[in-house]
Amino acid sequence: MARDYAARCPVSPVRSTWLLAATVLLFARGIAAQKVRVEEELEAYPTESVELRCQFIDGGGRTKLTQVSWIWEPTDGQRDNIAVYHPMYGQSFPNTDFKDRVVFLHNSLENPSIRISNLRMSDAGRYTCEYATYPSGNEQGTTTLTMLAKPKNSAKVVTVQAGTKSVVVAQCEAADGKPAATIKWLASVGGNHSTSSTNGPDGTVTVRSEYRLVPTPTDNGREVTCIVNQRTQERPWDHAMKLSVEYPPSVSIEGYDNNWYVGRSDATLLCLANANPEPTTITWTAVSGPLPDTVVVDGNKLMVKKVDDAVNTTFICEVKNKHGSSKTQISTLVIEERRETTPGPSSGAVIGGILGVLAFIGIIIGTIFFIRKRQEDGEGPPKHKPPPPVKASSSTEMLNKSSGPPTATETAPLSPGEVYYEPTGREPVTNLDDETTGALNGGAPPVLDDSAKYDNVNELTDHNLDPSNHEPPAANISRGESFVSPAMFV
Repeated sequence: MARDYAARCPVSPVRSTWLLAATVLLFARGIAAQKVRVEEELEAYPTESVELRCQFIDGGGRTKLTQVSWIWEPTDGQRDNIAVYHPMYGQSFPNTDFKDRVVFLHNSLENPSIRISNLRMSDAGRYTCEYATYPSGNEQGTTTLTMLAKPKNSAKVVTVQAGTKSVVVAQCEAADGKPAATIKWLASVGGNHSTSSTNGPDGTVTVRSEYRLVPTPTDNGREVTCIVNQRTQERPWDHAMKLSVEYPPSVSIEGYDNNWYVGRSDATLLCLANANPEPTTITWTAVSGPLPDTVVVDGNKLMVKKVDDAVNTTFICEVKNKHGSSKTQISTLVIEERRETTPGPSSGAVIGGILGVLAFIGIIIGTIFFIRKRQEDGEGPPKHKPPPPVKASSSTEMLNKSSGPPTATETAPLSPGEVYYEPTGREPVTNLDDETTGALNGGAPPVLDDSAKYDNVNELTDHNLDPSNHEPPAANISRGESFVSPAMFV
């Protein structure tokens, strides 16, 4: 609404000038009217001293000062004179609460400053320096005195018993502070806190905070910290505490190694108890009745002087504290001979050994695979069959011989160096993939019988010279067998 009105009714420049002039005039008159100069606000602490300064400013020198008074206003509506100065009658201190604690710093109406010593928290309030003047009447200036108080900080734990309900486990307090302090908690356990404050009669405030949780045995010894912040402190105040949670004992027995053999003398059992407070009593008993004569009990230790069949029983340990008792038992077995115990390998060594074996197996498998791959790629069976050998020497005689039966000379074995064989320059082509012909991949020519050994040389020569007469011999050797050319006799 005001914005719409201002938009519809703008202020003229002349009117703005008049408003500015009026404001300056009122401000100047206010300064002129403020003839009593004081400090607006002061802060002080109990047991200290404070100076309240006051000075009368008379610009024209036409005001006559008659008397000056200091008036204390602890609350609204309450006014008490605490100091009066008259140039003829001197000083006066009508309020007994300030007697001997207030003095004038100067014997002068123009500067009637005072000092208040041994301050109290109840001295907080407004202090007015008031002049009785002629002809303008009374003139005054007011100073507000704020009393500050450093709080008395403290913190403590509350001993509790483990349970199922939320209880107070720690307390923190900032007492008699002004202004009021604030309290925070830093804790390593779950819980919550509540804070309350109480006002004192002298204006101070006491702040209290409580930390609560459902206590368990594991909370015992855990740390909580109370932190107090307040205006008068240079830095936050903090105090760390360890919780105290009490609980009945929990018991266990240690020391039995399953090697109690007859004649052993160093067998010992330990009864261990977790309790708060510490256990008050520890008792050893046996299920079979009284403890054997060879057993000695020393607090939580049960020692066997010499193992025999009497300690082949069940031992019971019972522990008590003020919150209850607990017990546990262990059965011991006596053996005839000592068992040789060797320390087992650690879990790390076992895992390392398994990994090493797996790595070794992997290397072996990889090596085998690599070797077989190389064999398959570079050492496969030959793709063709070599031709039968032919006679290299006396080729003319062989060609001119008749096809009659061989003579004794022909059938006689040749002497070394006289006749030798070599393959012809032409290699017959074989179909290794055609299984119907009987020649398989890697096959070899059949072995000739005795009659084939004495075939006519001319027939052999004619057979070699005529390509049309070449027929692949039947292969009797299966794939994968080694290729060896049979010997030929001429």
